[in-house]
Amino acid sequence: MFRACSSLKGARFYSSLTVKSLYEHVHRTSHENISINGWIKSIRLLKRIAFLDLQDGTSVNPLRIAVPLTNNDEVQFLKNLKTGQTLSISNATWQNTPNRKQPFELQIKNPVESIKIVGPVSESYPLQKKFQTLRYLRSLPTLKYRTAYLSAILRLRSFIELQFMLYFQKNHFTKVSPPILTSNDCEGAGELFQVSTNMSSTASSYFGKPTYLTVSTQLHLEILALSLSRCWTLSPCFRAEKSDTPRHLSEFWMLEVEMCFVNSIDELTSFVETTMKHVVKACIDNQQELLPRQFVSSQEDSASSDLSVNQETQQIKTRWENLMNEKWHSITYTNAIEILKKRHNKILHFKYEPKWGQPLQTEHEKFLAGEYFKSPVFVTDYPRICKAFYMKQNSTPDDTVACFDLLVPGMGEIIGGSLREDNYDKLCKEMKARGMNKSGELDWYISLREEGSAPHGGFGLGFERFVSYLYGNHNIRDAIPFYRTSAGSIDF
Repeated sequence: MFRACSSLKGARFYSSLTVKSLYEHVHRTSHENISINGWIKSIRLLKRIAFLDLQDGTSVNPLRIAVPLTNNDEVQFLKNLKTGQTLSISNATWQNTPNRKQPFELQIKNPVESIKIVGPVSESYPLQKKFQTLRYLRSLPTLKYRTAYLSAILRLRSFIELQFMLYFQKNHFTKVSPPILTSNDCEGAGELFQVSTNMSSTASSYFGKPTYLTVSTQLHLEILALSLSRCWTLSPCFRAEKSDTPRHLSEFWMLEVEMCFVNSIDELTSFVETTMKHVVKACIDNQQELLPRQFVSSQEDSASSDLSVNQETQQIKTRWENLMNEKWHSITYTNAIEILKKRHNKILHFKYEPKWGQPLQTEHEKFLAGEYFKSPVFVTDYPRICKAFYMKQNSTPDDTVACFDLLVPGMGEIIGGSLREDNYDKLCKEMKARGMNKSGELDWYISLREEGSAPHGGFGLGFERFVSYLYGNHNIRDAIPFYRTSAGSIDF
């Protein structure tokens, strides 16, 4: 029997075949009888033959199985099969189909003996062969990733994570695991989830001390970077903001990087662009296995996209190619405000009037990247009052800090980063001006500036935003297996 196996030193590991492994063996000259497991995607019965499409989640490609019909018992057996059932198939033979869309198919000559139902489905199984809206699929958290569209986004997410890991390893970064429980608010915005034990006498106590779920691992990464020089992590983060939009989650994953001996924002933005293009290039090289064969409308109440599969696929390919081929723009926050003001004064374009000293709104970010530059753009040197306490102050009279946001068309900000203030006196002064560290809770952080400090900086990438942007889906709830938002409840 044809089996997928890999050799280890002194041992051999055998696993059942997957759909992906079959596609990887398309060019084999011969195949023995094949066994495979999966879920029924669809069934079609014709007069003399039936076609069973099987999926197992390992590939964007379904597996077509042809079943010649020779008697009524076989016809009745296949009629009783239902979409969604789990099957175990044995004794299938390989048939080359080089002139068809699928270069091969499996054939079963005795379906009653070769097909075993492993898991039944109820009469109300909701994922029938029809279009469903994303809004509807989100109401099916235990089943939604059996759809081709949403399972593909998880495989893309896994692939992107691997590419980051390979790139950082090649460039001498150490992957680290900072804590999720923390005593501080890294961003200073106060949007925290407080942790308590169920035996606590108060509702906000972790063994007697105030403790929170982290909003960012950056402060702990700085400790590690000042030992390892270059480090990174991909960790869950939590923010208790009440924004219920397609760009916000209460629980999300952040890829964060810290680097020592970085002296300018240009060094950081150049590194970010090079890193992101490396990942995108890998996606382009593997697009046949990453892009879905079926799309769902990104419009919440529309059953299907107005575009064909080929058009949707081409849009994603074009986005990836543009990311690779174009030099990303970079402007200062001050220049960005000037551009936005001209637009606003001309046609009252924005709901929120752009003003120097105010954070950029999502509508401002989308205009700059999507309409004005029509490409990713770095916005640098924000006013000090707009940003976090740890950012390095510029030696210019405009009271700005050495930071950047990366904006992309259709999504807005996906990365934020900065140089970190490595001057002890300046850092203490800034924290005092903001009313921070009154109880000495951040003394450990300040002390880093007294014990062999070094110029350093880093950034954080909202992982779901990046995955959604590359996939062409602009609701980040679909880029994480089980989304948590301020408007939702946690039922499991």
